Amino acid sequence: MDLGKPIAKGNTAEIYLSDNKIVKVFNDYLPSTESIKEATKQKYAYLYGLPVPKVLDVTNINGKQAIIMEYVKGDTLGDLYSKDKERAAYYLNISVDMQLKIHSIIPNEIEPMNEKLHRQIKAGDTLDESQRSYLLNKLESFTFDNRLCHGDFHLFNLIKADKQVVIIDWIDASAGDVRADVYRTYLLYSQFSFEFAEMYLRLYCEKSGLVKSEIFQWAPVIAGARLSEKVSSENSARLIEIIKNAMH
Repeated sequence: MDLGKPIAKGNTAEIYLSDNKIVKVFNDYLPSTESIKEATKQKYAYLYGLPVPKVLDVTNINGKQAIIMEYVKGDTLGDLYSKDKERAAYYLNISVDMQLKIHSIIPNEIEPMNEKLHRQIKAGDTLDESQRSYLLNKLESFTFDNRLCHGDFHLFNLIKADKQVVIIDWIDASAGDVRADVYRTYLLYSQFSFEFAEMYLRLYCEKSGLVKSEIFQWAPVIAGARLSEKVSSENSARLIEIIKNAMH
């Protein structure tokens, strides 16, 4: 099947537009269950009434696992922000409102965040044994109400369509602590701009009633889990530094 050229590339997949549908084709190195796992989470979010693209099929294309889903026409908030940086607060406000909507859902049939983070910390080969042990103990110490968390929430995973903002890329979704989800977004933003990350956090805290210190309790755990992702744009020394600072 000839899909033409991808319209986007991520760490785990290439995105194609074919026959007015989006086709997400996963990279070879991923587990064979990756497409089913993501599609299940996306369908779950859809059933809860969140604005997400409808999953049409989970299949194999040219020997690779793929998800076929509804095409949502529009630009990501990340692209819109890149073109007009003066509107940072405007786009962040929209995104925080969407994240709060996700966090308002009490899930019952989705991967627990604790299991996901535990697995990632175990897999982080840049951690030494004392760091790994510290992070796993800290993870076990948290108590919280389970809420739906996106797990990779940022402006580039939000598409501004005609009448609504649509949330994409659900592979990292889990049932867990919203504070961890917020810190993860903060961590992603702070990689590129401390000021932007701080603006995001201030807006989320204002709208949710949470305080920064509560959210930052998750810093070492989320940084440790992030290490296992081996993202080329991420600075692993920065993540290790966050963990070391928490341990002292």
